[in-house]
Amino acid sequence: MALFSRASSLVAMAIVVVLASVATAQGPAPAPTASDGTSVDQGIAYVLMFVALALTYLIHPLDASSAYSLL
Repeated sequence: MALFSRASSLVAMAIVVVLASVATAQGPAPAPTASDGTSVDQGIAYVLMFVALALTYLIHPLDASSAYSLL
């Protein structure tokens, strides 16, 4: 009976230690409430790059079909 009592007390101590460590754990940091404008700038940059890419692919077939003369 002493073995069962000792094992159950070790399990109870382990549970207490785990619960104590969970209770003192820190949560995730709160998200910033104000934007500093970098995400807006990055969004504008992505849109401009997409427009440049689309124009490149639209204009390139027109240039490829014309004959180039170097001199």
